[in-house]
Amino acid sequence: MGTLVLTGAATVFSGDLTAPLLDADTVVCRDGLIHATGRASELAHELDAAGEVIDLRGGTIAPGLIDSHGHVTFGDYSPRQRAVDYLAGYVQGGITTTVSAGEVHVPGRPRDAAGVKALAIAAQRCFSEYRPGGMRVRAGAVLIEPTLSKEDFQELAATGVRLAKYGFGAFTDPTDGVDHVRWAREAGLTVMCHAGGASAAGGASLGGKALLALRPDVCGHANGGPTALPFAEVEALFAETDMALQVVQAGNLKAALRIVEHAASRDELRRVVVGSDTPSGFGVMPLAVLKTVLELTALGGLEPQVAWSLATGTVADVWRLPEGRVRPGAPADLLVLAAPAGSQAATAADAMRIGDIPAITVVVTAGTVRAMPGRMTPRPAVAAEPR
Repeated sequence: MGTLVLTGAATVFSGDLTAPLLDADTVVCRDGLIHATGRASELAHELDAAGEVIDLRGGTIAPGLIDSHGHVTFGDYSPRQRAVDYLAGYVQGGITTTVSAGEVHVPGRPRDAAGVKALAIAAQRCFSEYRPGGMRVRAGAVLIEPTLSKEDFQELAATGVRLAKYGFGAFTDPTDGVDHVRWAREAGLTVMCHAGGASAAGGASLGGKALLALRPDVCGHANGGPTALPFAEVEALFAETDMALQVVQAGNLKAALRIVEHAASRDELRRVVVGSDTPSGFGVMPLAVLKTVLELTALGGLEPQVAWSLATGTVADVWRLPEGRVRPGAPADLLVLAAPAGSQAATAADAMRIGDIPAITVVVTAGTVRAMPGRMTPRPAVAAEPR
């Protein structure tokens, strides 16, 4: 894959909530990974030897966004929206990784133990090498059904399945799945639980009391998918558990802002993760995650680099992913941002502060330029240029 150098950045978002800005203007990518970060003056030898150098002309380097709640099926197709190539479009909107929230939209999805396991394994295998538009898809989220045993979760883990979803199984009472969630977590799977009112795709309505009993790793769409949890129940989840709480674009914006404000007041932003919850009744939304990050900045009062971390490094921490940060050794999945043409702002960060969607001037996944500029965002005021 060779060496790609992004240089001339004014700002670098790290994706790390504890240190969200890097003192750097250059990122060197080699063989699909981030090789080095720093100042161009320190990395002159890398620029001289690089196969491809892009001058960012004062843009902002950021880790590619991770959609922590994507409803993938098989291939780049959404049966719910009858949409083809939508994942490739999401890459153009800055989403370089999607984490499956369960392949619930597969027509005729099975309910028996053998079928449920087969669906998760097939999805995981199909997306292990297939990258639509360059996107990494972390697929194969087993949908927890009463028919699954402790041994089934162990078998799934042994095959490479790492994800599980609770809330769409045929349980009489939501709390009947307490043992199943525990078995999945003990096997090493990251368990996300549906929360709030029932969704268009079906499933249970799950409130705070059930979540306190189930104890998943992630409270999915705490701000609603699309109906939000009562805020008193959100407060209890923060106070009485260590689970991550997810906010999504296809949910209640007022609830999302309140959840983030509460997390910040407790110094627990590390427990907030961002997702899209699409495709859904809200449709296919290439800018879904970017729009949520923008709202948490312009309306929620977070600094842009902090809000960006909630959709990158914090997601990577919860799901134990290698991507999501700008640091040596991480997958070279990167974006370059700029103020959009016509904005009052001069930088991507300032554009976000006033609510303008930043322009994506470069999309890189696995160290390869996929777009320059991205086709889903406004034209940049200052475009990146190859040297």
